[in-house]
Formats: sequence, structure tokens, C-alpha cells
Amino acid sequence: MNASPSQQDFDLHKVIDRWVNMWDTYDLAQVDKLFLPSPEITYFSSEKETVMKGIEAVREHHLNFGFVDGGKKTQSKLWVEDLHALTLGTAAVVTGIWFFSQSAWKTQYGPFTFVYTQKDNDFLLAHVHFGKYA
Repeated sequence: MNASPSQQDFDLHKVIDRWVNMWDTYDLAQVDKLFLPSPEITYFSSEKETVMKGIEAVREHHLNFGFVDGGKKTQSKLWVEDLHALTLGTAAVVTGIWFFSQSAWKTQYGPFTFVYTQKDNDFLLAHVHFGKYA
């Protein structure tokens, strides 16, 4: 019998660092490693006025940002601040502020909410919601 995860099983910095690394490398293959492989996952982008549903839509969204298998070098930089996590049984809710800079002139930023679920001794993204401050 598998034990239920506890708060110490959910490593906030580990899961967030994996997501930040995905953006630092633009590695499309990481999408499949970080998101629940399900047609039921949901994703609200700060760049689109719609809800994306399913891993295929999430993968396509990242392709549209220029992600490629194996990754590539970019001039962009992503980081997060004000992280908070709430563990609820086999799920965890993470909130914070994202910052994204593609040049020295402009940095975009806003709030985010991630919902993780445990699968095979790992926590994978089941829902993502980004906002953008003006």
C-alpha cells in the first residue's frame, strides 16, 4: 500500500525549479515531464483569453512560444518570488509572482497559481493559471 504524501514529501523549490528550468531552456520535452499527461488538465495563460484543456493544448501553447525538443539558448529570463504552498493530501497548491524578461527594457510580471497532483512518487501540474499586472 502506498502512503499518502505529506507536506515534507512536496518539495516546493524542487518543483518550481524544474518549471523555471523548462522556461530557461525552452525545452519542449520538459512539458511532458512536468504536466499530468491528461486531457483533463487546464491552463490559463497570461497571453491568451481562453482556457486550454489537455496536455496536447499545453504542448501546442509552448510550441507557439518557441519551445523545441532538447531546448535552445535564449536571451529571456524567468524567475519567481513570494512563493507559498498549501499541501492537501495528494495535491498541492502553489502561488507566487512570476517575472519574465526578454530584454533589458521590459519585464512582465504577475500572479500565478499551480495545482499539483501526486503521480508515481512525483508531483505533476494539473492546473496552471497566470495573470499579468499592467
